[in-house]
Amino acid sequence: MTNLLLGFLPSGSEWIIIALVILLLFGGKKIPELMRGLGKGVKSFKDGVNDAKEEINKAKEDLDKPADSSK
Repeated sequence: MTNLLLGFLPSGSEWIIIALVILLLFGGKKIPELMRGLGKGVKSFKDGVNDAKEEINKAKEDLDKPADSSK
């Protein structure tokens, strides 16, 4: 399955062509703005994943605690 997926990834020279096409489409001034937006999106995604992990761990800890029978 991974060999099938790796067959569709661009190789070295294809990355250069992709970069040139992006440069032509967006121009030199827009690329930093696009990268900033991409960076903010990735940071937001990572924060969301970390928050979800914390919630899952907290719920797991709550389930693992022994029931308090003195109440």
